[in-house]
Amino acid sequence: MKKITIATRVSDLALWQAYHIKERIETSYPEIEVVLNKIVSNGDKILDKPLALIGGKGHFTKELEDAMLAGEADIAVHSLKDVPTYIPEGLELVAVTQRQDQSDVFLSHNYKSLEDLPQGAVVGTTSLRRRMQLLQQRPDLKVKDLRGNVNTRLRKLEEGQYDAIILAWIGLNRLDLLKDIPFTQKLSLDMMIPPMGQAALGIEIVQGNDKIREIAQTLKDENTYACTQIERQFISKIGAGCSAPVACNAVVNAGIITFRVMLGFPDGTNIRKEKVVKPLSECDKLGEELAKKMIDAGALQLLENAQKIAFKDEMPQRL
Repeated sequence: MKKITIATRVSDLALWQAYHIKERIETSYPEIEVVLNKIVSNGDKILDKPLALIGGKGHFTKELEDAMLAGEADIAVHSLKDVPTYIPEGLELVAVTQRQDQSDVFLSHNYKSLEDLPQGAVVGTTSLRRRMQLLQQRPDLKVKDLRGNVNTRLRKLEEGQYDAIILAWIGLNRLDLLKDIPFTQKLSLDMMIPPMGQAALGIEIVQGNDKIREIAQTLKDENTYACTQIERQFISKIGAGCSAPVACNAVVNAGIITFRVMLGFPDGTNIRKEKVVKPLSECDKLGEELAKKMIDAGALQLLENAQKIAFKDEMPQRL
């Protein structure tokens, strides 16, 4: 094999991720040329509607997967949080890179922290998961929808369209954008539980190519793979779509898994939370087991009701 083609979105963060993987492959396999197939996803085109109204996060991956199935790429590099639990036939999510800091971060030009926001302050986020957790803690806040790439969101904050916004820390750090924000507050995992797969890269390949599989496996971090498999099990079993606020995060430390999940209404009410601590060796089915426990306690009805209200009065206002 002389050349590998990586399918990637064209956002600044996606390109950073793709070039990072390109460099890693070229370091391990200097005889192989790695090129990028830069693709504009549907999720990058439609910026005036919440993700869930255009079909959810799969709109960030579909065009890349179509390119692989058409023979136009060998590998796709995704932000794992954007990868649905269903993988199309002929493709395989074969590796997950070592996860970095998973925290969300509070950003403001006027207020030092979430606690310092005055009553009725306007906070921007496109995530129903974040909205649920924000309003559980601060029901007085006014949450408004926030779309666009990272630079667009930061520009809207600077223009004063929001008192604060919430983004993933890892993307801002990778693009060296944190230094430009006067006030930042990294939110703890107990304060703001991340989504499935946050801060890890998913490596998807075309099935049936042993060399591509070998190369992809060199990118795999076993602990991160185990944690994200638990998260993906949970989301798949409970059937949580983008119309329902769901947080789901597993971390491993010294062979012990801590798995946090949370779901509820977008307005921060009807919250259900669970936290499990178990040895990694006993966690093969932990995601499914915890999903079943929550289903038995009425989670499916809760999610159905959450979906009904998500885009009515409880939906973040459009700017």
